[in-house]
Amino acid sequence: MAEHTRSSITIDATPAAVMAVIADFAAYPAWTGEVKEIEVLETVENGRAAQVRLLLDAGAIRDEHVLAYNWDGDREVGWTLVRSQMLRSLDGSYTLAPLGTDRTEVTYQLAVDVKIPMLGMIKRKAEKVIIDRALAGLKKRVEDTGTTGTTSTVEG
Repeated sequence: MAEHTRSSITIDATPAAVMAVIADFAAYPAWTGEVKEIEVLETVENGRAAQVRLLLDAGAIRDEHVLAYNWDGDREVGWTLVRSQMLRSLDGSYTLAPLGTDRTEVTYQLAVDVKIPMLGMIKRKAEKVIIDRALAGLKKRVEDTGTTGTTSTVEG
């Protein structure tokens, strides 16, 4: 990713438990404010999503796009834009690093390019808001489910 925004958070759960929540696209509308509808279009052999259609509604911004996902076990998931009405590109990733027993540092990296003209600093600020909300929602969802270490690791 060329110009990107990045932020990290520590979650009280194993990487496997965190990645299980990230991979559970059907639950996204319950814990992400902007995602209103999800459809997994394609999966890989381990059952994780390869392509996902998302309908986003963030008030003034409403968009539908398709993302392609690439999984590296419970260590990292990255995505790229396949198609969108408002976006020219969207590249992101979650990288998970274990911090001892039942703690994980999650780093979210995002680069977005919109079809309408936008100043770089405004774009970075929007990315930061998206990342911070996503990380806070992910932390709450993982820690509220209470599955700190019971999820098995999926290699992909």
